[in-house]
Amino acid sequence: MQKAIEIIGLFWSTSLEAELEYRWNFLVASLTSCLNLVGSIFSLFLFYRTGYHFAGWSWAEAMMVLSFFILLQGISSTLFEPNLNRIVNHIQQGTLDYILLKPISSQFWLSLRVISIWGIPDLLFALIVMIYSGRQLHLSWHSYLLSLLPILTSCLILYSIWYLLATTSIWFVKVNNITEVLRGVLQAGRYPISAYPVMYRAFFTFVIPIVFLTTVPAETVLHRVPTNLAIGSFLLAIVLPIIANLFWRYALRFYTSASS
Repeated sequence: MQKAIEIIGLFWSTSLEAELEYRWNFLVASLTSCLNLVGSIFSLFLFYRTGYHFAGWSWAEAMMVLSFFILLQGISSTLFEPNLNRIVNHIQQGTLDYILLKPISSQFWLSLRVISIWGIPDLLFALIVMIYSGRQLHLSWHSYLLSLLPILTSCLILYSIWYLLATTSIWFVKVNNITEVLRGVLQAGRYPISAYPVMYRAFFTFVIPIVFLTTVPAETVLHRVPTNLAIGSFLLAIVLPIIANLFWRYALRFYTSASS
């Protein structure tokens, strides 16, 4: 574990040095995140301005869901996108060969090699929205602590889905469109699951588990998460990473070097 932490520290220090060479990009990223936040709040406001409520969700509670969506978006921009989107390039260019030859887990290397600062604005905005919602709902700091585990499970679930899709590039090479579709579908997580018809709720629970990414953490903070969803979220966070790892090992049997 200590060695893994040292390697991650080395990875991220060199990555940040490279990222900081383009500091103006951070301002652009901050402006983009701010505009996205305004757009998300405005779209939510359109529902609530006439007194309409998503079933069982007040304005402040719906904003709590939005805060977790923005938080997950920030984590994705900081860690998932910079790494997992490069898997396709490594396979296309044959540079995956050099990674497989290294005395380190290839999945570990591909998942944690790079870190980006462009997701930091989303992380900050998520905390602001979360604190605002918490004050409106009179939540204590204990409530926020309860959300730490659901946030971790959300990250593991999203990472696993993303890695599974990226792994398919060993057969299909170009899966960029699939990951873009995934990002589009994940936009549904900005609203409580009750905002959607029954058919969509089933899809977002059993096919693409968006309900476990944002709604479950928000319900945990609000002390009303259903037991079955809490257990389901925990089990998915354990099972999906294992499946992703086994699928990656299986897919490598079919990998043929593009550089040889």
